[in-house]
Amino acid sequence: MLTREEFNKFCDSLPATNHVVQWGNSDVWKVGGKLFAVCGWHDDGPGFTFKVTPLVFEVMSNEPGIRPAPYLASRGMKWLQVTDDRTLKDDALRDHIKMSYDMIVAALPKKKKAELGLAS
Repeated sequence: MLTREEFNKFCDSLPATNHVVQWGNSDVWKVGGKLFAVCGWHDDGPGFTFKVTPLVFEVMSNEPGIRPAPYLASRGMKWLQVTDDRTLKDDALRDHIKMSYDMIVAALPKKKKAELGLAS
């Protein structure tokens, strides 16, 4: 399973991201001021949280080592938290984090994308 350091290094490699530590020492990653990934701790160890499509949420939310993200999913948002690597190995986890990033960037206003150098 990804370490916290590997998670942070990966998120930092994505364009125009910023990092803050909040919510009880969680590593929180944003693009354009919008959340796309979190590495925090739950009762059994690290949890990696990211946004997904409604279909992915339905398919994966009951897989071993994956659950609807606390707080976010309870508010109707489609976010998952990976708590171990039984279902998602490191490369697949990175792919999902990148997809979360891409969804957030796609939803940013054109002006914000241009300010961040993310305009296509």
